[in-house]
Amino acid sequence: MTMPATLLEVRGVHQIYGTGERRFTAVQDINLTLKEGEFVALVGPSGCGKSTLLRIITGLNKPSSGVVLYRDNVVDGVNPHATIVFQTFALFPWLTVQQNVEIALKVRGVAQKERAEKAVALLDKVGLDGFENAYPRELSGGMRQKVGFARAMAVEPELLCLDEPFSALDVLSAEALRGELLELWEAGDIPTKAILLVTHNIEEAISLADRVVVMAKEPGRIIADLTVDLPHPRQRKDADFIHKVDMVYAALAGQTQPEALEMGSEPGGAGRTRTLPDVQVTNLAGLLEALANKPDDRADIYQLVDELKIDSNHLFPLAEAAELLGFASIAKGDMTLTALGQTFADASILTRKEIFAARIRRLPMFRWLLNLLERADAHRLGWDVIQSALEFDFPPVEAEKQVEVAVHWGRYAELLTYDDDTALISLEEEAPVHA
Repeated sequence: MTMPATLLEVRGVHQIYGTGERRFTAVQDINLTLKEGEFVALVGPSGCGKSTLLRIITGLNKPSSGVVLYRDNVVDGVNPHATIVFQTFALFPWLTVQQNVEIALKVRGVAQKERAEKAVALLDKVGLDGFENAYPRELSGGMRQKVGFARAMAVEPELLCLDEPFSALDVLSAEALRGELLELWEAGDIPTKAILLVTHNIEEAISLADRVVVMAKEPGRIIADLTVDLPHPRQRKDADFIHKVDMVYAALAGQTQPEALEMGSEPGGAGRTRTLPDVQVTNLAGLLEALANKPDDRADIYQLVDELKIDSNHLFPLAEAAELLGFASIAKGDMTLTALGQTFADASILTRKEIFAARIRRLPMFRWLLNLLERADAHRLGWDVIQSALEFDFPPVEAEKQVEVAVHWGRYAELLTYDDDTALISLEEEAPVHA
């Protein structure tokens, strides 16, 4: 039996932004191979570098180090054999549906008659026959994304890259479009040799892909590569399907480490600075209450997604916060409430604030902030000053987010105050730094 040819090989790729002390790593030591006939999904939390990696693979971004090979040739510039469908439809509103598809061929110098014929044929394949002369504003979200697929396939890419292509759609439109894409792929009705899908939707990845590559963040890196050997169509309630989904959740959730490793180091320190998860305290309390109502104070993380009616992109930061604060522990895809977490879940509003305040004082990030304010005149600093200090450890967008989360947590715990008019962050009166 002939082995499938290797289309893509990523070797030791790093992507680093910034210079000097303001350097940060977006993706680290990525090694990945994609063969002909494979449908591979990249999953991971927001900020893990999935889209960055996709742009490197297609040649839109050049890696800081490492190499990308396509059919054994180094990718230098845009890869002409690959194309991307983005989550935003990116259609030209002043062009018709057919013209939006044709433009990809026009750029490549295809004659008008040939590109018109190809565009009409592709629109028929994706179910848009009869809408050739419609404008994007006349179409539903699902139909607009079909135009995006048709335009991507017009150039007959060997490698079709999909960057969260269903995330901007409603549930029913997304499910229908997934099914249609899979039908085209399995029937060989598109010229594509392999598909690489970026998604944060784990069930979507298991429904479509032959392999699921799991990424973690801080920095972005691959932590698992799982084979999905289930026949299509895949049933989401099937035990084997659930088991595969559970495996991905377990890989993403990881396992609670000793406190010194979990908490990381202060900004500017020698070790890894652990970010504060971007969660609302009220939502965290809701998660802990849900766990407190479980037998043995334990729940499968996969089941919590359904029970709490939230997606994994929202659940994982909540789980991370619960783990970081010592309210829960995680192992093998299960989350278990700790004794402290149980106390928090059962406590009154004021007692919860006191417990939360005591826990966040222990976090290196928060300890750094409190000490910074303690040393400042009048125990207050501008938001921009604190953000600038954090930009030595994080990119500007993440630094701003960290200040936002710290202010929210600090106000809830009655450790910090914030004046929106002056953008000043202050220590709460009678809130000593050292508990």
